[in-house]
Amino acid sequence: MVFKTIGVIGGGTMGQGISEMLAARGLEVLLAEKTTDKLDRAIEQITASLDKQIERWALTEAEKKLILAKIKKADSLQDMATCDMVIETITEDLNAKKHVFFQLNQICNSSIILATNTSTLSVTEIAAVTTNPQRVIGLHFLHPVAKINLVEIIRAMKTSDATFEQTRRFVDDLIQKKSIKVNESPGFITTRLICTLINEALHTLSEGVASAEDIDSAMRIGYDFKYGPLEMCDRFGLDSVHDALEGMFRDYGDIKYRPSFLLKQMVRAGHLGAKTGEGFFRYDKDGDRL
Repeated sequence: MVFKTIGVIGGGTMGQGISEMLAARGLEVLLAEKTTDKLDRAIEQITASLDKQIERWALTEAEKKLILAKIKKADSLQDMATCDMVIETITEDLNAKKHVFFQLNQICNSSIILATNTSTLSVTEIAAVTTNPQRVIGLHFLHPVAKINLVEIIRAMKTSDATFEQTRRFVDDLIQKKSIKVNESPGFITTRLICTLINEALHTLSEGVASAEDIDSAMRIGYDFKYGPLEMCDRFGLDSVHDALEGMFRDYGDIKYRPSFLLKQMVRAGHLGAKTGEGFFRYDKDGDRL
């Protein structure tokens, strides 16, 4: 299969990052959102991201124009019929994802690979609403998409060998990221391990063992982490970490995945990290730490 046009459903943080990355790799992108306002907002955010790169001398004005020219707005999900692959990247809500895949199943012919960017949900359950679950697969990109050269490829129970191999070639050869094969399991590899570390850091903080600054410094300096676990939590979004832990706690039944009470308190207070300007640390409107 030749991949030329990729559909991206969802213009949130991950949808923006995936769209920008695909366009920068020379692929045509068809971006879909629920409303015209949300779609316009997504394009504005992608443009702002490119402008920041120009400010850092990482991109030229001409390159920015080329990238934006490759990202087209979809009028509706029906436009996904023209794509060679569709990547769904809406909110982590199982029923919402199933609804999208139910619609895609009716719109896209059986040769089109349907991928979900879920970080914790069952790809098998999402695929079950389609009549051809063999072509459904998980593609878990990590944020920020442009900078992290890793993609988890999740095989659902009925994902075919052909779908997996085509997807692996898409990741390794076309967008030139390192693919990791994952047999479906709650949290996969990255979410399962990093959320467990973050949760333990939260317990350490709530027990008064050390300050947030010192906990993060210990891991950054001692183990060469780019960010400490608490700043990572801020950047992922405390609500997202909470939901991931809740999902794994429900599926595994192991107490180590039960979200820290401190995390629950922070989420209830609306301190969700970089996106709200305050979490365990404070951030400016661009997400830079103050």
